[in-house]
Amino acid sequence: MSTLVGAPVSGEKTARRVGRSSLCGPDRTALWAPVILALGLGLWAIARPSAWTDEIVTMDVAQRSWPQLVRLLGRVDAVHGLHYALMHLVGQALGVSEFTMRLPSAVAVAVAAGGLSWLGRLLGGPRLGLYAGLLLAAAPTASRYAQEARSFAFVMAVAVLATGALVKVLSGSRRWPAGYAVLIALLGWLNVLALLLVAAHAVTVALWRPGRRETVRLLSAQAAGVAAVVPLLALGFSQRSAVGEAAPVTGSTPFNYLTWLLTPGQDTLPAALKLLLALTALAAVALLVARRHRARHLALCVAVGAPWLVVPPLLLLAVSLGHPLFSYRYLLFCLPALALLLAAAATLVPRPRRLLIALVLAVPLSLSHLAVRHQDSRPWDSGAVVTTLRGRAAPGDGVLFSGGRCELIASAHPGVFARLPDLGAAATAAEAGSLDDLAADPALLQRRLTGAPRVWQFNCLHVSSGSREEAELTVASQEQALTRAGLSRAYRLGARGLEITLYRR
Repeated sequence: MSTLVGAPVSGEKTARRVGRSSLCGPDRTALWAPVILALGLGLWAIARPSAWTDEIVTMDVAQRSWPQLVRLLGRVDAVHGLHYALMHLVGQALGVSEFTMRLPSAVAVAVAAGGLSWLGRLLGGPRLGLYAGLLLAAAPTASRYAQEARSFAFVMAVAVLATGALVKVLSGSRRWPAGYAVLIALLGWLNVLALLLVAAHAVTVALWRPGRRETVRLLSAQAAGVAAVVPLLALGFSQRSAVGEAAPVTGSTPFNYLTWLLTPGQDTLPAALKLLLALTALAAVALLVARRHRARHLALCVAVGAPWLVVPPLLLLAVSLGHPLFSYRYLLFCLPALALLLAAAATLVPRPRRLLIALVLAVPLSLSHLAVRHQDSRPWDSGAVVTTLRGRAAPGDGVLFSGGRCELIASAHPGVFARLPDLGAAATAAEAGSLDDLAADPALLQRRLTGAPRVWQFNCLHVSSGSREEAELTVASQEQALTRAGLSRAYRLGARGLEITLYRR
């Protein structure tokens, strides 16, 4: 028998209800409407902002051979290995571009929206499922990462499905523990920090208070899922020196986390509108928690959604006090929890007020959707490099890169750089088995510059604080070498996160 504190209905009855599912009538609408909306928003202007640092890495790795990929993962970035392998397959099938590399993320967000509809239906019926799925699909942050060629949308989708599997197991299903274990393992292989969801699930189990058999099945499945990730954890720990820096946590971090879930915060949405969204969300969640005993589905949503929303960021905050790891995008998998809680709260509000609130919030949400599709929503504008070279490059030109793996722009756009040798590289990142080109020694660079009539220098300014000094030294060294070679500045263009300079004799 499964019980929940304050719940008026037995777990056995809940198990029978959860076990029944249909894809006809209201259930079909609850599932497919969020999927279609999420996919539509994900595809809307998906290739408009050009790829930035991390996406450029994905595009570069997707073009490497399998031996080169295996060599890379043995040295660095093994924690992203599954995603890189998937992107390699996509690149082989569809080619490598901003569109093809982002398309899987758009599909993943659509899966997450459909999965949340399924989860909401399990907890409270088709209407709750429909609201939850639509809220996730319409969230600007979900759309932002539907257009990101990284693994975060995949992690969110798997987290939703794993939580649905958790509810199935807690409701007495004997067929779902194996599926739950597989999903937990997949979650860890996509991003080891997403295993924080297991801790949230443990709190849900404590609130749900299932019977002994369900608890044993669940703990066994969790242990099996986590055990499957241990090899990756060991390899990732050995590569920990390559982990990028994260900003230190402050007193405002928890509130910033909430506002980031509601709108990804590219400094394009006014602070007043961000505050409006945050206060509305907090009020809705507070209302839900206060009235959770009025109906079983409300108590279930709190038991599932509240730990999912709160526990992972709290644990990551605690760890980050000693070693900064807190990055909002690592917590994208918590966004569905907020959508679920807001959907449950919406069922408590009379329909006229519900419609009025939706109309008021439509303004900041629409502005945020427009903002994340502008180039300024990305840390750098690699498209400016491509456009400049297509319009101004001449035969015999050379290129130089500095800062933030800027040189990978060349490998991500081989057609543009095919006849423009990288004068500052002794070997490409793929040849070196790393994420960075092997730099040419000063003597080799000087000889190459001596024979170049014109040189394009690209300085990428989006670098971590720990790498900034090295990047500045590289720029200064390149400029000195250019001057010694008799080259002077002839053209300069500033773009988002980039400086483009042409040197000629």
